[in-house]
Amino acid sequence: MSVREIRRAATDVLTTAGVETPDVDATLLLAHVVGRTVGELVLVDDLTDDQLSRFHELVRRRATREPLQHIVGRVQFGSVEVEVGPGVFIPRMETELLWSWGCEVLAAVADPVVADLCSGSGALALALADSVAGSTVHAVELDPDALTWLRRNVSHLPQRVRDRVVVHQGDVRDPRILAGVSADLVVANPPYIPIGADLPVEVAEHDPVLALFGGDDGMSVITPMIETIARVLVPGGAVAIEHDDTTGALVMAALDTSGDFEGISQMKDLSGRARFVSARRAKMKP
Repeated sequence: MSVREIRRAATDVLTTAGVETPDVDATLLLAHVVGRTVGELVLVDDLTDDQLSRFHELVRRRATREPLQHIVGRVQFGSVEVEVGPGVFIPRMETELLWSWGCEVLAAVADPVVADLCSGSGALALALADSVAGSTVHAVELDPDALTWLRRNVSHLPQRVRDRVVVHQGDVRDPRILAGVSADLVVANPPYIPIGADLPVEVAEHDPVLALFGGDDGMSVITPMIETIARVLVPGGAVAIEHDDTTGALVMAALDTSGDFEGISQMKDLSGRARFVSARRAKMKP
């Protein structure tokens, strides 16, 4: 079989298994096995027996709905690549909009301080640290398993970036977290899915529960976290919070109710879905 036929057969297997993007996943797995980029696959004439055997095994794993990112062990996010696996939430492409927005916000800020709440693998924190010169980024994570991935990913950064990332283990709802930190920007991708929501197999069976669910209404972490954000942000500092498709109005209302924010607005992802809420810190801290 030619490489094209091998890939087409794998696509058929993944289609039958219900994988959402079978051709993309088959292509990425093939590139992973042969150690090439997707664009370089046109240069591959055939596979060795070992490569073919490994490819078939990885396709079999993907057909069980094991996440592609767990199989290849890493994911590109913004300007960085992070390692992921069981025990940590897989960064999504949609959250890259939060990274690019944060970079724009900080473009005019000298030596900015950033807080990334519910950091998980650290993808957002690390991408901001890598992209914003002179920034100091505080990454907060509660789950010990996710914290292991976060620290591993920080350790793989170039030293010029690694020295500007500070990892904190703690609950973003704890009034003691980030004591003494004053941030120009807070970003958060917290657990926000309402309990009982219908989820893809890859999410329901492989992403950690602690990173997914935010109570019956998706707000059990976001609402108390707002007090932390208000305390940490400098006057005029910016915040953006990722949320469930159904809870944008609740997040906006919670920020408004606190009385500490202005310019509260809804941000949409590339598909036009409400995905983030942004605001500015309005009042002086007590």
